[in-house]
Amino acid sequence: MFNIDYNWYSMLIKSSLTPSAGSFKIIWVLIYFTVIASFIFFVWNGIRKEKAWGILTFLIQLTLNFLWTPIFFITHDVKLAFIIILLLTISLILNIFLFWKHSKISAILLIPYLIWIIFAGYLNFIILKSN
Repeated sequence: MFNIDYNWYSMLIKSSLTPSAGSFKIIWVLIYFTVIASFIFFVWNGIRKEKAWGILTFLIQLTLNFLWTPIFFITHDVKLAFIIILLLTISLILNIFLFWKHSKISAILLIPYLIWIIFAGYLNFIILKSN
């Protein structure tokens, strides 16, 4: 999908907590599974007007998620990537609260994603400060 510059990434000073490339792939597959399941449970009972903010924040956080990869790996703009991940974290927290109103299971399914995004934000921060 993206032409990721792994050579650039391998040269960066990273946190000692940085998972292996293989771990990232497995974790993201599991995370996307829970994110998709969360959205399905949220819209399961139909899309009603009062769910609009939940759907909007879901789409915003998903867009921010997809923006992070090219910003970080293609443009190598680590600072902008960190700003994006901060905005992603805020929108994801809001998304969880909005989902909670209509489907607690939907909100709970987003918790592993939030934990992972916070961890990814930490990793991004270490790279920003160390390079």
